Amino acid sequence: MDKLTAIKVFLSVAESGSFTKTSEQMDISKPMITRYVALMEEWLNARLFQRTTRKVALTEAGEQALMFCQKIMQSTIEMEQEMLARQGELRGLIRISSNGSFGATHLTQAINTFLVQHPKVSVQLDLSDRLVDLVAERMDLVVRITNHPDPSLIARKLADCHSTLVATPTYIAQYGEPLHPEDLHQHRYLTHANINRREWRFCKGKEEVLLELHSQFTSNETGALLNSVLANNGIAMLPNYMVEEFVRAGQLKAVMSDWQLPVHQIYAMYPSRHKLPLVVRKLIDFLVESFQGKAW
Repeated sequence: MDKLTAIKVFLSVAESGSFTKTSEQMDISKPMITRYVALMEEWLNARLFQRTTRKVALTEAGEQALMFCQKIMQSTIEMEQEMLARQGELRGLIRISSNGSFGATHLTQAINTFLVQHPKVSVQLDLSDRLVDLVAERMDLVVRITNHPDPSLIARKLADCHSTLVATPTYIAQYGEPLHPEDLHQHRYLTHANINRREWRFCKGKEEVLLELHSQFTSNETGALLNSVLANNGIAMLPNYMVEEFVRAGQLKAVMSDWQLPVHQIYAMYPSRHKLPLVVRKLIDFLVESFQGKAW
């Protein structure tokens, strides 16, 4: 019997805790699943599972075998991908998390170009500004706008991200236009929970102003901030790539544009270089090349 298939069956049973579920998932008869597990136990000369009528659990030997078999499967996948890449063919599923606004625009465009070049690759893109645990949520890659990338992750810079203070002409007509950072104390400002919730920093020549914030409205989703600004609810600091069209159309007005705002970086972050699948590495390289020199 095929030992590699036996390893796959063992890993599936260990994950699902069920011979029946593994049979259904792998489209292999339940008696064959039992035979593959028996092959593994004979091969390793150890009992790998404790079986009851209700559940299947790993023995201590099974826990040790699990680690080794996971390494074997990871090496097998990497070898297959490397050989396919040498033939100019990539395949596999990539799970990506990104913030809603950037992910839905520039990142999606780049991913679609990559998929046209590699038709056997598929992507699942999760759009959310919430903090994501890559390991727990089984994400391969996260793209985030930040100046403080998670030190537990590997981070590769993709581009700079510039911001603009914006408000609607209606809001400005009602409350006036701020000309100095201190003027913002007289205004309603809307803040992002993960980037500028507590303070805004402004520079003009040698003058620097740090404005402490007590915002009435905070959100971890830039789309919500944009919609609130468009509803005449206040002033927000939003990325240029998100507001440029609204400013050109006259729906929003840039305020205090003679003051410099902090520049953030766009990073691709992932858990480890060592176990990074080839298809994920190729996508990251593609994004770095595609976004090189960009400043949104």
